Amino acid sequence: MAEAADFQGTSPSPARRWLRRTGALLAGAPLLAGILQLPASTSAYADVRTEAAEATGSNTVDVSLNSLAPSVPSDGDTLTVSGRIVNKGKQSVTDAHVGLRVGPTMNGRSAIDDAAQNNPYAGTEADDKYEEKVSKLAPGVAQTFSISVPVDKLALGSDGVYQLGVTLSGRTTAAPYEQILGIERTFLPWQPDAADTKSRTTFLWPLISTSHMTAETGSNEQQTPVFKDDDLATEISPGGRLQQLLTLGKKLDVTWVIDPDLLASVDAMTRGYRVQVNGSSTTTTAGTHQSVAKQWLAELEKAVEGQEVVALPFADPDLASLAHNGKSVTGSLSHLKDATTVASITVESILHVTPSTDYAWPANGAIDPSIVKVATSAGAHTVISRSDSLKETGGLLYTPSAARPIGGGTTAVVADARLSTAFQGDMTMAGNSTLAVQKFLAQSLMITLQDPGKQRSVVVAPQRMPTASQAQTMAQALTGLEGGNWSQSADLSTATKAKPDPGATTQVPSVSAYPSSLLKQELPKWAFVQLEGTQTKLDSFQVILADKSRVVTPFGRALDRAMSTSWRGRTTDATAYRDGVNTYLVGLTESVRLIDKSDAKLSGRSATIPVTVQNNLVQGVDHLVLRLTSKQPSRLSIGDGVYDEQPVAVSGGHSQSVKFTTNAHVNGQTGVEAQLFTEDGQAYGPKIDFDVKVTEITATVMLVIAGGVLLLVLAGFRMYTQRKRAAARQADQESESIHEGDEADDAPAEASDAEARAADPEHPSDPSPDIAPEITDPSGTGERVDR
Repeated sequence: MAEAADFQGTSPSPARRWLRRTGALLAGAPLLAGILQLPASTSAYADVRTEAAEATGSNTVDVSLNSLAPSVPSDGDTLTVSGRIVNKGKQSVTDAHVGLRVGPTMNGRSAIDDAAQNNPYAGTEADDKYEEKVSKLAPGVAQTFSISVPVDKLALGSDGVYQLGVTLSGRTTAAPYEQILGIERTFLPWQPDAADTKSRTTFLWPLISTSHMTAETGSNEQQTPVFKDDDLATEISPGGRLQQLLTLGKKLDVTWVIDPDLLASVDAMTRGYRVQVNGSSTTTTAGTHQSVAKQWLAELEKAVEGQEVVALPFADPDLASLAHNGKSVTGSLSHLKDATTVASITVESILHVTPSTDYAWPANGAIDPSIVKVATSAGAHTVISRSDSLKETGGLLYTPSAARPIGGGTTAVVADARLSTAFQGDMTMAGNSTLAVQKFLAQSLMITLQDPGKQRSVVVAPQRMPTASQAQTMAQALTGLEGGNWSQSADLSTATKAKPDPGATTQVPSVSAYPSSLLKQELPKWAFVQLEGTQTKLDSFQVILADKSRVVTPFGRALDRAMSTSWRGRTTDATAYRDGVNTYLVGLTESVRLIDKSDAKLSGRSATIPVTVQNNLVQGVDHLVLRLTSKQPSRLSIGDGVYDEQPVAVSGGHSQSVKFTTNAHVNGQTGVEAQLFTEDGQAYGPKIDFDVKVTEITATVMLVIAGGVLLLVLAGFRMYTQRKRAAARQADQESESIHEGDEADDAPAEASDAEARAADPEHPSDPSPDIAPEITDPSGTGERVDR
């Protein structure tokens, strides 16, 4: 309905009404004359649309516009149109010329859309002295052209949007009469005088990129960040996408919309950083673009000084995916709140400006009640929507202001869909870019002309990540708009505070109205389940760390990035990123573990069992408890019961052996389980199992061993006694040999003595026998035993 009467409320002067009527007559007269003069054989060309349609056959010439300047002409200007013509037919074109044609004004915004799609024949050709002659154009040959026409020669009448056509007319062998063989049509906004009431136009200028930083950091004190690629360096280098956006944006009156993750990533690049090689987390190379990063940030800081800056939640989370698939997963919405809190801190610390964090921007501005609820759950009070989502149903005859209340204290700022989508597509082709600029300006002027006496606030929210060529086209269009006489720039906060139109739609569309094409791009529920599983691991891991910030911060930001809107349409990349974050965290948690233990053997009723805890992290861990549990406490108890626990604290890069006292009750094999726990009772890491084999010493075995020892002692005494007797006998023999000479002549006396000794065996001078008698008495305490 807003397109039904674009000129409602206009009151042109009598002179302008006369000019409009005169222009219409002049435009129609040549066309009518041409129809009357057509021969019967060419009656098919009597209809303008038929003529244009047949000109697209095999004998047509492609006409493209490379530039149109000025894009918004005024009185006294000269309009210059340049472009390119290519003969796509099979026959040469002769006696041709390129001319400029002006058609009637458009009567509404929908008329502009229709004209752009149908590409109709446009109006009256300007004076032939402003055409460019083409004597011959061979098949497949391209040729450039440039036409300059004073604006006052174009017969422009009242303010409005005019159709402007560039045509190539000529002859071919098959049709040896002059006809239009090629045409390109665009729009020419005409507002030579300042409008009494200008529209306020807010243009959002997004600085957003994909996620580049991983959760990985170096083991050094600085925690050198690791990037999954070096694409961000390309974007911020001269000629890169983000460099173009910055260079162009600082010359324009725009509202900067920034993803804090982009700032944090570029800031990390200003210091040492590393880049994964072919996506491998095990192989990295040193980043080398520190100077480029510093220059880009310095230039951005200067550009936003004194300008309005809107900070999206960190990493630009996908609000629609959260609303449709993530809110039912515990903990998912808490990430959005954290991302909002971090956003303001990041922007302030890097750009030294205070941003607004009161805005939520769902993908493509598409909303439903669940999206609005999620978007405002983190503190935002304003949702940036789009007019193809929050559609007008109230019968307004004009485009209403962007801001409107949608309930619950929430304001929807509804960006104009036509203006916001004007720069999509391939803008590397000059023809596409020129047409986009002129259509944007035409739609903008038409909004003002719908109700010239009513000021309205218009918001333009382009695609989140414009290419460099798209950014250049946006800048060209905005430059033309700022030079026009019907619009004035305004920041987003001004548009938000503008008085809403009473008749504007405030009813948020239902969930069923959400575009299916956008639904297909959303993160699935299982992605949020996976992220919550990673968060659970992180929660369990951080409680044991001496310095939690070394892990919590990089992983917290990585989880934010895993929910980014930038993953739309990149399902494989999104999955790989989430898997990478989880895998890296698991690797860190497994760096604190129990060393596998072989089976133990116990001899006796009581013994000590050691269990080793290894910490391969660079920082220390504590707040851990090691529990050793007997699977059969009736056979083997740990400490005084089924299990025993001991606190564990291990320095970085070290291991600690924890000892447990055990008591065996019976012989045999018993299973034992060792498990680490956090202080709050949560199991940490995998358990280890091993067996303990108990061999107890019985009373019978003790008696056998005692008997054996006694036999050894008795045998020792016997050997000792025998050796003593042998020593005594040897001493007697030596004494007898000394006195042998003195007793030789006294043989009878010796014989008597021998008899006497035989009669008295206990006489101390008796010689020892050849075999010593067995001695059973224990030896004296002072005796020395030679062994």
